[in-house]
Formats: sequence, structure tokens, C-alpha cells
Amino acid sequence: MTDWTTAADIRRRVQREWERGRLFAASLGGEALYPWRIPLKGPTAANLAEQFDAARQWIRALAEGTKEEGKPGYRLEYQEINHRQLGRNRLPVAAWLDTEGDALALIGKRREAQRFRELAVTIAQAFPPLQGWPSKRPLRVLEHAEDWPGLLGVLRWIAENPRPNMYLRQIDVPGVHSKFIERHRALLGELLELILPADVIDATAPSGVAGFERRYGFRCRPASIRFRLLDGTLQGLTDLSVPGEEFARLELPVNRVFITENEINFLAFPRVPDSLVIFGAGYGFEALAEASWLKQRDVFYWGDIDTHGFAILDQLRGHFPHVHSLLMDRASLLAHRALWGREDTPTQRELSRLHADEAGLYDDLRHDRLGPAVRLEQERIGFAWVQAALADFGTATPWQRQVGLRYGYPPIDAVT
Repeated sequence: MTDWTTAADIRRRVQREWERGRLFAASLGGEALYPWRIPLKGPTAANLAEQFDAARQWIRALAEGTKEEGKPGYRLEYQEINHRQLGRNRLPVAAWLDTEGDALALIGKRREAQRFRELAVTIAQAFPPLQGWPSKRPLRVLEHAEDWPGLLGVLRWIAENPRPNMYLRQIDVPGVHSKFIERHRALLGELLELILPADVIDATAPSGVAGFERRYGFRCRPASIRFRLLDGTLQGLTDLSVPGEEFARLELPVNRVFITENEINFLAFPRVPDSLVIFGAGYGFEALAEASWLKQRDVFYWGDIDTHGFAILDQLRGHFPHVHSLLMDRASLLAHRALWGREDTPTQRELSRLHADEAGLYDDLRHDRLGPAVRLEQERIGFAWVQAALADFGTATPWQRQVGLRYGYPPIDAVT
């Protein structure tokens, strides 16, 4: 085995430059790439004495792929060396690709390159500001080769109808459906940044898929808030899902609001007087934050006992600083040791809104003091434990609302 450059190595080098876009840029008149010299690593003078037959086979194998053999591809540059024992010998030191055709034939990409050039012209003709984009993102151009008629149609419609204040479903482009637009939001967003005037782009909205609608003036699908009334009904209904803006206007006549991240916990949440429970949305609390009436209610958050559970609690307190944690304490964790799992990607960031005992447990979790990536999912906590935590609501003092006091261990956040 040697590390001498082979014909396959030459092809791999050209393939890498294809994937990096260098060949595409050259084909559009960018870098003057050809003739392209690729240095070769071959036998040294010492190798010739020790491996003369292997060196001859290496030279023969390289020569078989050259244009001298009637195949498109590279030609070899030789250097003559004078060996003390073997005399004069010619060794290949570089491979030359004289034309784009030679390079493309070597890796079998002639058809793709021609297709790319056609698409690059089409894109630039449709939107002159995109003229330089294809050479920067050539593989993206080819990846969506069949989609460009629809993509350009959507771009044209948005350019002619800036900030339309409608849903993506309402865009009327022949042959284009709403799922096509939703599926290509990342690419469309990248291109819209180049063709739209800055004053029609909402720079406060995130770029990419997440902020597409808001950034370019479309109506967003309203975030729904699902909740259950735990004591009584609302016009005969107990389990409701309403748009966030409507929930913000409800101002329901309850004193306590519980938020849980698990749907079964949400459905099985025990009956509590004067209360409702909300099915949470992980890190997404924007819709809930519009309900300013929650600032006048007792709000309790019940999430997983892991680093992300505490990070979500911390984020929720950014909207509602008075939120209490529920069943996210050391005693609940230790009482369910047999049901611990492992958190896939724990967070390590500092959380400034945790109460002292919460912060202590969070630090123990993120620094693996209780074990590697310890996690207790909220649905694994015994139902009797949950009922005990809620039993005194409505009759106990805020301090007694913590399940810890009932079971004889310190509560994690004393409400004074």
C-alpha cells in the first residue's frame, strides 16, 4: 500500500471542486480555472530503488486514464530524474485538465453542467439581482431543477404584491399550490432577500422558515391555545382550543392556571376548584403572552425535571415573572428514581429567573451531579403524587401549595 496519487484520487479532487461550486463558477465566467494543474504525489528516488515494479504499475495505471489513450480527461506532466542505480526515468508529477469538458467528462457531469448553465441564464433573466446567486449556490440550483418555473412564479407574484396581508394559500400562481410554497420557504426566503426592497421586509422577524410569513407580510396561521376548565364548564364545554388572540380576550373567571407540557397529563389533570389547565407548547409562549389577564392569576408550570424543563420555566417567567413551578422539585425527582431517563441534548446555559431551589437542582442536572443527563419526564410522576400536590389548592396558604411540605421535604419556591 502506498499513498501515491491514483486516477481515482484525481477524480475525487475534481468531484470535491464540483461540490464546492468551483467548476460552476468557472463555467459562468468567474475564475479562470483551465488549464487546471493538479499536483501528484508519487514515488521518491528512494522508493524507486525499493519498489521499482510498483512504481511502473503506478505510472501505467495513471497513463490509462489520460487523453493520450483516447479518453477525455487529464494529460500527465512528467519530470525526468536521474537515479544513481536505475538511470534516467520519467515520473508523472501533475495531471492537467485542459478544458471544462475534460473535467466534466472525468466525473460524468456534462449533462448536469449544461442544465445548470441553462437554469442560471433563466434565473438571471427573470430577476437580474439574482445574476450572481447561481454560481454561489450551484448545487442548490440543480437540486431544485424541476421546481424553478414555480419558484420564479412565486417570486414574481410576491415582488408584484409586496406585503399582501394574506395567507400563503391565497397566492394565485398557475401550477403552484400552497404546499409547494410551504415546502420551499427556506429557498424562497433566501431569494426574496435579494430581490425585494429593504422597506418591504420586516427585519424584526427571523429569516428562514420560522419567520417567513411575518418577514414578508403574509398572515400567519394563528397559534391555538388548548385549555380545560377544571371546575365547571364554559357554555357546556370543558376542553377547548381557541386562537391565541381570542384566548387573550376571554379573561376567564378563574383564580388559578396550570400549564403542563404532556397531553395525557393535560387530559387527566385532577379536578381543582376555580382553575383551568393549559396544554403547553414547549418553548413557544408568544401566543400565551398576549393574555395579559394571566398576570392577575396564580400561574403554575409543570414540566419535565431536566435541563430543558427548567429552561422552559425560565422562558415562561420572561412573560409572567410570578409563575410558580409545580412538581419540578428535588423530592419529586428522588421519589421516582426508578423511572429516570436520559436527556438527549442537555442545555448548559445560565438561567437567571429560577428560584434558589430550582437553580440548585438545575445546576445538579446540568453538571451531572445526580448521574449522566438525568431526566424525569412529567408523565412518569405517580398520579397519587400529583393528586397530593393539588389537594390543598383553594384552602391552603401559598406556602402549603407545594407538594414538598405535604411529604415532609422543603418546598422549592416559597410564595410570600
